Amino acid sequence: MHEFFDDIVPHPEGIDPEEQLIHERAYVVRAYRKDDRTLLLRGAVRDQKPPGLYVPNDPEPLTIHHMIVDLHIAVPSLEIVDANVVMEMHPHVNCTRIEDHYKKLIGLSIARGFTHKIRELFGGPRGCTHTTALLQAMAPVAIQSMWSFRMVAAKSAGPSGPDFSTPEARMRAMATNLNTCHIWDEHGEQVTGIRAGEPMEVPVWIVKRYTELGLDPTTWRSSES
Repeated sequence: MHEFFDDIVPHPEGIDPEEQLIHERAYVVRAYRKDDRTLLLRGAVRDQKPPGLYVPNDPEPLTIHHMIVDLHIAVPSLEIVDANVVMEMHPHVNCTRIEDHYKKLIGLSIARGFTHKIRELFGGPRGCTHTTALLQAMAPVAIQSMWSFRMVAAKSAGPSGPDFSTPEARMRAMATNLNTCHIWDEHGEQVTGIRAGEPMEVPVWIVKRYTELGLDPTTWRSSES
């Protein structure tokens, strides 16, 4: 049960997971470039209890919740054009009655204001607590995926593909990031520098991996290859 997520959620020092772990919730969200105009987000939430806690002598963890959500999102509008919810495991027979209610996601924008709209449509008795929580975790992944979406498009188009080498082009590309955190404050140091024509910072994760591979990280340019 524990090993799969231990690399991202190591157990606290002094805790014996075999004796003291009582619950594990995991979110997994994956983004796919379905085609040049569509992003497919698939997310899942799963709650598990340790082996033997509820069923004596059971050697396997017990899954008590497992919900899967598919969102088809138009690019660049970020409008949801299709949505599907499947409850693979749930505590009550009638839990699945709410699955089709999530079709109301169709037509919503997954950009700013999405979390508020989700609470309005599916909060409390209007939805499934676990599915609604999953949706709130999925929305930022769509935004995070846009750079990668454009990277694939640029690589498949070859030298004549999208050009992100100028400050103006990069400002258009990073529009979805503006004001999403302190780094992307539209009046902050990073955005001000980009507007002034300064090159974008090479991400820390690129520097780390290039260094591990013995490569020069200064040869990498965000979304320009």
